Amino acid sequence: MSDWWQLPLAVGASLLFLAVVFIPLERCFSARKQRVFRPGWWTDLFFLLGQYLVWSGLVLTALHAFQTQLHALVPAAFRENIAAQPWWLQALGMVALSDFLIYWGHRLQHRWSFLWRFHSIHHSAEHLDWLAAHREHPLDTIYTMGIINLPAFILGFPLETLAGFLAFRGLWAIYIHSNVRLSHRWVRWLIGAPELHHWHHDRARDAGNYANLSPMMDRIFGTYRCPDHEPEAFGIPEKISPSYLGQLLHPFRRRPKNDR
Repeated sequence: MSDWWQLPLAVGASLLFLAVVFIPLERCFSARKQRVFRPGWWTDLFFLLGQYLVWSGLVLTALHAFQTQLHALVPAAFRENIAAQPWWLQALGMVALSDFLIYWGHRLQHRWSFLWRFHSIHHSAEHLDWLAAHREHPLDTIYTMGIINLPAFILGFPLETLAGFLAFRGLWAIYIHSNVRLSHRWVRWLIGAPELHHWHHDRARDAGNYANLSPMMDRIFGTYRCPDHEPEAFGIPEKISPSYLGQLLHPFRRRPKNDR
C-alpha cells in the first residue's frame, strides 16, 4: 500500500502547528498592526508548500545520495572523531560553523547581482510575519541550505544531526521573520531577534544584519543595526509580480546592463 499521503499530512500538521503557535504570538506582541490574511499571504503559502513538499527534502536526499563521494574529501579518522562527539558538542560545532558560513554567504547574496536576482524574491515581501519567512526562490533555498549543511556533512556530522539542526534553524527563521517585537534587549546581544531581522528587510539592499542565529558576526564585522523602532517599509524598490509563478520567473527576466 502506498504511503503517498504521509508527506501532505505532515505538511498540513506543520502548517497547523505554526499557525497555532505564531498567530497568537503575533497578536499579543505585534511589531506593527496588520491582518492575518494580509496582502501576499497566498503567495507565501505557495512558497511554504514548495519548500516543505519539495526543496528541503531534495537537499537532504542529495546529501544522502552523494555521501560516499563527499566523505572522500575528508580523512575518515577526522570524520569519525566528529561523529563520536556528544550530540550537544556536535550542535555547538554546527552552530559556529554554519553561522560563520551563512554570514558571508548572505552578504554575498546582497553584493553579487547574480545571487541577488534570486535572493531579492525573499526581500520582496512587504509584510513580515511567520508565513513570509517561506518566501524564497527554490534556487536561493538550495544555495542557503547548501552553505549551512554541505560543509558540516563533509566534515563528518551525521545526517541525523543535520536534519535536526535544519528543523531547528527552520523554526528560528520563522521566528525572526514573525511580526513580533519583545522587550529583551540584553538577549539580542547574544542571539538574534525579530527586530534585528526586520531591519535586515528594510528597503535598503545593504541594510546589514546578515547573521542568523547569533548577531556576533554582524558585531565583529560592523554590519549590526537595530534602532529602537521598526523600519518604515519592507520590500525592494524594483517592480515584481505578486504571484507565485511570476516570482519564480522573475530572476530570469532581462535586466539593464548597468544593473549591479
